[in-house]
Amino acid sequence: MKRSRFSEEQIIAVLKEQEAGMATADVCRRHGISSATFYKWKAKYGGLEVSDARRLRSLEEENARLKRLLADAMLDNAMLKEISGKKVLTPGAKRQAVAHLQEVFEVSQRRACEALGVDRTTVRYVSRRPDDAEARTRIRELAGQRCRFGYRRLHWLLCREGWTMNHKKFRRLYREERLQVRRRGGRKRALGTRAPMAIPQGPNQRWSLDFVSDALVCGRRFRIFALVDDYSRECLALIADTSISGMRVARELDLAILERLAKPAMVVSDNGTELTSMAILRWSRDRDVEWHYIAPGKPQQNGFIESFNARLRDECLNETLFTSLGHARQVLAHWRHDYNHFRPHSSLGNRTPAELGTGSVGKPGWGLTPNPVVAITPKHGHQTGHRLYS
Repeated sequence: MKRSRFSEEQIIAVLKEQEAGMATADVCRRHGISSATFYKWKAKYGGLEVSDARRLRSLEEENARLKRLLADAMLDNAMLKEISGKKVLTPGAKRQAVAHLQEVFEVSQRRACEALGVDRTTVRYVSRRPDDAEARTRIRELAGQRCRFGYRRLHWLLCREGWTMNHKKFRRLYREERLQVRRRGGRKRALGTRAPMAIPQGPNQRWSLDFVSDALVCGRRFRIFALVDDYSRECLALIADTSISGMRVARELDLAILERLAKPAMVVSDNGTELTSMAILRWSRDRDVEWHYIAPGKPQQNGFIESFNARLRDECLNETLFTSLGHARQVLAHWRHDYNHFRPHSSLGNRTPAELGTGSVGKPGWGLTPNPVVAITPKHGHQTGHRLYS
């Protein structure tokens, strides 16, 4: 609004001259104003003294200030309602919220930052981080191949390929690519007193075995016999069949001993009927191998094979639909080969059983076979092995 060149005191003095008897035309000519301006002044300031005019001006200024404050408060309230229900915690979210308010309410960046309580330096910050497009692509490829691996194992696999990246940056990229693996819940177990388990100090000191159950796509159930060396975490056998008796278990143990060229000092198992049969007792006596049965209802006493079973189910069984028993044997053979030679184990310092035995990747040690073997059971009941070369 254009400011008048006459103050309130001067306007009231002009009006006083007209009230004293001077003609209106003479007053206007003397002060260089139009008659319309004179009558507008008279409508606004007629009958007022200088003190009254000053008080009126202060009231108008206060009223205008209150109107501005009310309008600002209403605008702030509207902007806060616009982003209500949205989490504005990270710097990126704050930048997006400020830009949204600027676009919707046509306010300045300063005003939007004041409404949200955001520092303007945060909004104006421009990241200088590299895009890491190649690393992100490789991380997505590894996560696609290893669907149940977390960021720690994926990080070790990436570092093995020659990438140089610390775990903090890798975790940031892993989180930004939304590759987090949802942990599958399990049933609740009663907590009791647990004695610490003695850790074997060398290979072939103790083997653990157990059975895992799964089903084909047609609904037919089958069992998997798993055998693990507790020291090296090597999977010695992974046999799938519709029925596995105690005699079959004894035969598989003999084959594992032949492949490994050594027999175990102790074998640990639960109290299943196949493992408490006369065939197993006879095998233990003839081979001079101590057989230890865990307490009934205490699977934690056989923790090594239970941990292996969890990895087997999480990374292989739950990720594969088996069309036939032959298909299941092929998948298990390849998974066992990968488990022994390429999969990093956190309990081994992120090494593989092959690396623990030889100090290098891909070379067999302690009887490790370089290629996966599929166990086939012919009609005559004798087991043969066929190698699957990739």
